[in-house]
Amino acid sequence: MLITLIVLMAAVLSGLILVQTTMIKSASDIREEQFNQLVLNALNLVATQLELDEQRLARESAKLGELPGLNSGKDEFGNVFPRNNNRKGLLNFQLSYTESSIYGTIKREIEGQVFDSTQMQSMGIQKFMEYSMEQQRRMEEWLRDDRWRNYNILLQDRPIKERIDSTRLNFFLANAMAQTEIDLEYKFAITNSSLAKETIIIGDEKYAPRDREEFSRLLFPNDYNGSKPNYLNIYFPHRRAYLIKQTGLTIIPTIILTGLLIGIFAYALFVIFRQKKLSNIKNDFINNMTHELKTPISTISLASQMLQDGSITNTPTMIAHVSKVINQESKRLSFQVEKVLQMAVFNEGRLKLKLREFDVNKMIKTVTTNFELRVNNKNGKLITEILAENAIVKGDEVHITNVIFNLLDNAMKYSNDTPEIKVTTENRKDQVVISVQDNGIGIPKEHHAQIFDRFYRVPTGNVHDVKGFGLGLSYVKKIVDLHNGTIKVESALNKGTKFKIYFPQINN
Repeated sequence: MLITLIVLMAAVLSGLILVQTTMIKSASDIREEQFNQLVLNALNLVATQLELDEQRLARESAKLGELPGLNSGKDEFGNVFPRNNNRKGLLNFQLSYTESSIYGTIKREIEGQVFDSTQMQSMGIQKFMEYSMEQQRRMEEWLRDDRWRNYNILLQDRPIKERIDSTRLNFFLANAMAQTEIDLEYKFAITNSSLAKETIIIGDEKYAPRDREEFSRLLFPNDYNGSKPNYLNIYFPHRRAYLIKQTGLTIIPTIILTGLLIGIFAYALFVIFRQKKLSNIKNDFINNMTHELKTPISTISLASQMLQDGSITNTPTMIAHVSKVINQESKRLSFQVEKVLQMAVFNEGRLKLKLREFDVNKMIKTVTTNFELRVNNKNGKLITEILAENAIVKGDEVHITNVIFNLLDNAMKYSNDTPEIKVTTENRKDQVVISVQDNGIGIPKEHHAQIFDRFYRVPTGNVHDVKGFGLGLSYVKKIVDLHNGTIKVESALNKGTKFKIYFPQINN
């Protein structure tokens, strides 16, 4: 059931992440496509304006009259003041003068266009597209006029560097990019790709797109002798960051929500597995508690029945023996209950330590002396090595004594038939180190981090040959922590276990 629930949650989360990712990708692609189209439209407009400039020069050089649709209503002597041409955001200026050239005396009329930045904001992308199409239409009208064709051919044979004025090119390009409303640094160059080699003719000296996306537009595609491999190229050094910033208002909330969704799912899994682990620990605790409490209760019940049974002679010796059994089992039962209550006190934070300075060496000698009888009863050995020169610590001597008793008790319970236990004290830097080592069954490495958890016991299946609730090491860890100490375990399966406790020493 749990696995099915997790699989369903994972499937739903994966679907939501897939939808969110698709939406993010779609929004990014749309923004990128719009950006690319605007840049290409701007390049088309610049290329058209360059062509119109050259066609105007051809008309003026040939002394042609006014062509249809051009300069209608223009003052005979020219006009150096800007006038509105009825296109929102555009202002024209015109200047007439004469000069001598290879074609004779030529009357020149220079016409320029200035984009009004105050009106450009309201012009919008749609107006920009309409204006670009109108410029294209004007060029097509000129191409249908035969009166200036021969003169234009002479101009088209010139090198590309002579056909384009760099100042005019910068002007056209800057205004075209302004109309796209793309406020981004760009680099441009006019290149010639003859003989499979690209050469920069006009443009930025450090023009190097490398792995950045480059936009190109063929120049003068309407030449009568066919277009030449001259291209207007442009790239944006910070294009990727610009696109991310532009789509950020859409993407960032989606990313945040997706991240929160993943975090909530991960936390839910953590809680589920933690609850499952706690449930297993609780079941183990109940099983262990049942075994621990059942034995003394059964013994007390049997002893009381013996006293009540008239068939058994109630001699003073028998009564004393049965009373002793009842007393010992009652103490054992009280001790087990006290352990559980003691852990409840720890968890509620109601434990109060009585701190004072005492000698760890003396405490260890007392504990090992009292415990040595139990070891000798199993034909084992208890070795004590007092190596600490300064063994004064500040703490609750009763609880620290209980810590050592708990470690020795575990060493006995989990040792082989003939236990060998070694207790050592030593100094390391400003700490007193107490070690308790045994030759028992050991603890697998994967359980080292969990043995100090409350109620946790190393799994042994359904075998309950070792008594206990799994509270001993949890108690040890809490007492050591309350004394600002550290406990470490070194153990391997079937190679014994060694616990080391580090307490801050008092330097007198």
